[in-house]
Amino acid sequence: MEIDGNNYHVEQNSFLVSGPSTIVHFRKFSRDFTMKLLFFEKNFLLKNISNPFIIEKIGLFQNGNYSMLSAQPKTIEHLLGLLEYLEHKTKSNGNFTDEIIRSIIFNVLLEVAEITHLSVVEIQNKDKTIPMVHLKFRELVQEHILEQRSVQFYAEQLHISNKYLIEVVKKASGRTPHEVIDETLLKEAYVLLGNPEYTISEIAFQLHFNSTSAFGRFFKRHASISPSNYRTRQNLSS
Repeated sequence: MEIDGNNYHVEQNSFLVSGPSTIVHFRKFSRDFTMKLLFFEKNFLLKNISNPFIIEKIGLFQNGNYSMLSAQPKTIEHLLGLLEYLEHKTKSNGNFTDEIIRSIIFNVLLEVAEITHLSVVEIQNKDKTIPMVHLKFRELVQEHILEQRSVQFYAEQLHISNKYLIEVVKKASGRTPHEVIDETLLKEAYVLLGNPEYTISEIAFQLHFNSTSAFGRFFKRHASISPSNYRTRQNLSS
């Protein structure tokens, strides 16, 4: 498989967890290849989980926007069991079916996060510097995203050079610091746009854009849709 330009040899009991915009190509596969897929829409977490940054906090993505992992057969069997239960519940029509479905999906994410965490620990034991700097950078971005968007600021907070920060983030995530900052800001924009009490102008002000048009250009560049059209598509008043 090729994932965002990186090549992987995928064997039994492997799985991919990826975020929006991940590009996946199947280059070659055996005749007995089978896989289970679980897709949910881009805004699922924003709509259904109180903390939309939970994915960042539980660390699902090792390579910026995805993780390619392998697990023990019993672990994979457990995950497949959850997916089968999810499929079963989608065919029922109980009073709490929607809530149960959301709960199952969230449980799947947490189970995958547990596997990811074990993998990260192994990496940290081999090279402690890069994961620690990358994690601290992510934490700082989430903390200061509304006020600070320059790579220089975060490099100074970490007491390292811009060049070294770029190297570390690129090696750890496949992203540049600017891309990480923009992705985090975009998530903040999604959260605010999901609240119909805020006008788009107010959101632009809260996100510290110089103007509503500047915010609109940023959002459309990264989300491929204008803020107002996004709200229309989500049935939210602007």
